[in-house]
Amino acid sequence: MMIQDQSYIIALAVYLGSALVALGSLFWWLRRSWRPVWRWFLLLTGLALLLTPAYPYEGVDTLAPALVVAGFQILTAGPEAAQHALRPLAAALAAAVVLTLLLRILFLRRQ
Repeated sequence: MMIQDQSYIIALAVYLGSALVALGSLFWWLRRSWRPVWRWFLLLTGLALLLTPAYPYEGVDTLAPALVVAGFQILTAGPEAAQHALRPLAAALAAAVVLTLLLRILFLRRQ
């Protein structure tokens, strides 16, 4: 394994780990002040925003967070160039909302 590949994997693991720790801590911290359905909504949308991957641009084999890719593409090349990152981001957010609604209907009825 080359040094560059190893550095990419380490950076990706650090990013994923810190995102999970931050969202898990926020979920735990809000356990007494927020209703469970809102905590789950925050957790799932946070996961969708932070963990959805996208290719930075054509011809690249590595992935980056779609939110970061979309932000840079919008600022540098315009909204049309960011569509490849915005589509999976929108799909992940829609899935998070649907999953939250299913949790509400199936498990969180009393809260």
